[in-house]
Amino acid sequence: MDKIALTAGTLYVIVLLRAGGTFAVGWLAAAGARRSRFAGRISSAKFQRAERAIQRWGAPVVAVSFLTVGFQTAANFLAGSMRMPLPRYLPALFVGGAAWALIYAILGVGALEVLGKLFAERTALGVSAVAVLLLAVCGVVVYRRRRAVPSSSDTVADES
Repeated sequence: MDKIALTAGTLYVIVLLRAGGTFAVGWLAAAGARRSRFAGRISSAKFQRAERAIQRWGAPVVAVSFLTVGFQTAANFLAGSMRMPLPRYLPALFVGGAAWALIYAILGVGALEVLGKLFAERTALGVSAVAVLLLAVCGVVVYRRRRAVPSSSDTVADES
């Protein structure tokens, strides 16, 4: 249990710094945009309605974003760029960050313990499990890259 508490505490500090930093970068980017040639677009009625909605209802989105993969950075940046008030943002950051840290600590420590036990008791099975995991990750990467690159037949059809 001490391993999980230490890991969760470390991850919590990391997520608070990372997500809080992303929020700050978003806030600063918006401040810069408000002083740039984009100021007219940002002051439109539609944009201001969206900004008010994020300021009011964005905290639950920020908190839940920590339970997703790949969305939490965007949610924190948008919360900052839409100037979500800190009294609404910080509780969402603390709650969502705590959930993220606990989930990753429990799963991470558990996975390492299982792998450690597997390697200690059945080395061949442990090596096989790691090899299968690596092959699966490589397969996903190759699949995504092939889907992202248009084939030559797609580009010929688009040109005609």
